[in-house]
Amino acid sequence: MPTASETPSNTIENRTFDEIAVGESATLVRALDKSDVETWAVMTGNINLIDLDPGPADTSMFARGGGQAGWAAVLFTTLTGTQLPGIGSIAEHVNVKFVKPVAMGMPLTVRATVKEKRPETETLVLDCVATNPAGEVVAQGSVETTTPSEKMRFALEELPKVQLRREDRFAVLLNKCEGLQAMPCAVAHPCSPDALQGAIEAAEHQLISPILVGPEARIRAVAEEARVDLTRYRLVPTEHSHESAEVAVALVRSGEARMLMKGSLHTDELLSAVVNRTNGLRTARRLSHCFVIAVPTYPRAIIVTDAAINIAPTLEEKVDIIQNAIELAHSLGTSEPKVAILSAVETVTLKIPSTIEAGALCKMADRGQITGGILDGPLAFDNAIDVQAARTKGITSPVAGVADILVVPDLEAGNMLAKQLTFMANAEAAGIVLGARVPIVLTSRADSARARLASCAVAVLYAAAQQSSAVLKKAAE
Repeated sequence: MPTASETPSNTIENRTFDEIAVGESATLVRALDKSDVETWAVMTGNINLIDLDPGPADTSMFARGGGQAGWAAVLFTTLTGTQLPGIGSIAEHVNVKFVKPVAMGMPLTVRATVKEKRPETETLVLDCVATNPAGEVVAQGSVETTTPSEKMRFALEELPKVQLRREDRFAVLLNKCEGLQAMPCAVAHPCSPDALQGAIEAAEHQLISPILVGPEARIRAVAEEARVDLTRYRLVPTEHSHESAEVAVALVRSGEARMLMKGSLHTDELLSAVVNRTNGLRTARRLSHCFVIAVPTYPRAIIVTDAAINIAPTLEEKVDIIQNAIELAHSLGTSEPKVAILSAVETVTLKIPSTIEAGALCKMADRGQITGGILDGPLAFDNAIDVQAARTKGITSPVAGVADILVVPDLEAGNMLAKQLTFMANAEAAGIVLGARVPIVLTSRADSARARLASCAVAVLYAAAQQSSAVLKKAAE
C-alpha cells in the first residue's frame, strides 16, 4: 500500500477524498528540544510545560526533564494537516490518550493510518500512534478530519527559525541599584566624547557621583562640543594622561572615591598607576577582568573571565581570577555561583594542559582554597552552558549546562569568546576589573551606551557589597 510520505521532499501536496484508501498511512519523526518547549510555553502562557525541577534530584514525574506528552497530540494534527489528507483539510475532532512522558531531545515517530471513510461528509477517521526510539507507545488516539475539495501542490518554503529574546538583563542590573546612593567615582582622563558622556550618563542615572580628572581645558572643550553641562560635577585638573591616572588613584586611596573609571587614556596607563607598589591600589589578590554578558537568546546573564588582563594565567593566578568572579556573582545576587572551568574537552588529558589545571582547581575548591562557589571542570563550552549537550555527553554535574561563571584558559580564548557573543549573537557585555581596593570600570569606544551604563551598575553593586562586607567585619571585631 503506498504512503503519503512518498510525496517529493521539496513539495507539499494534499490528497482528495477519492484518492485516499482505507489502510493508507503517513509518518513523521520529530524531536522536541529545550528552545521548542520554551517557545511553546511563551505562546500558551503555560509555564507547566517547562520542567521547573531539572537534574538527578528531579521531583517531577519526568526524571529526564521536559516531559511533553501533549506535544504528541500536536504532531497528530500536524501529520493530518500536512500529509494525510494534507493542506486544505480541517481536523474536527481529536482524541488522545497519553501513555508515557516524552523527554526533551527524544525523537518521536508518529504514524496516522486511515481507519474509516465517511462519504456523506467526505471525512476521514485516522488512528494515530506515537512511539519513542525503543518502540514504546507514548501516545495514541484518533483524528477526524475533513478532506480538501481541490487538489493542491506547492513548493516547500523554509520556515524561519524562532529565537526567544529574554528580558533586558541590563535593566535588571540598573533596577538593583535603585535605592543605593550615587557612588563617588574618579574618572581618569575623560577627554573624548565617549568617555565623558559615559560618565555623565551614569551620573544622570544616579549610579555615580563623578570626579572628572584630567586637563581642564580639554575636558571643557569636549563638554562644549557634546553639549554636556559640567557645572554640577567636580573637576580635578591635571597636565596629561599619566598624571590623570595617578591623581584618580590617589582620590581612591584618600577615600574620596570608591570606584575608578577609565576615560580616554590607555588601559596600561591606568593599570600602571593601580598596581604601583607604593601609591597604587594593590591588594593580595591578582587583578582580573570580568565580562557580565547578556545574550538575548540565553536565559540568564553569564560571567566570562579573564578576557582582558591576564594573558596566560598560571594555576595560582587562576585561583584569584575565580575568587574575584565568585565575589562579583555574589554582589549581583547569586549566592552560590556555578563555575565552569573551560577547555576544549571535558576530560583530563596530558595533551591539553588546561584540562589538568581545571582538575586541580576543582580539587582546590574541595579543600577550601577557593570558596563561595561550586566548581567543575574541565568542561567544553557547549556542555558548560547547555543542559542537553551535557546529557548527550553523559556528564553528571551540578555545574554542567547551568554555569553562572565561565573561566577561560587564557586571554585569547576569553577575548574571542566575548567578542563572538557580542558581534554574532547580539550580546551586550559589561566589563569591570576586580582585585584592587575598588572596582575599576574599563569602558571602550566600541561599547554601547547601555553597556557603559551596565558596567557602572555592576561596579556600583560590587562596591556596595564591599562596603557592606567591611561594615559587617568591623562590627564583628
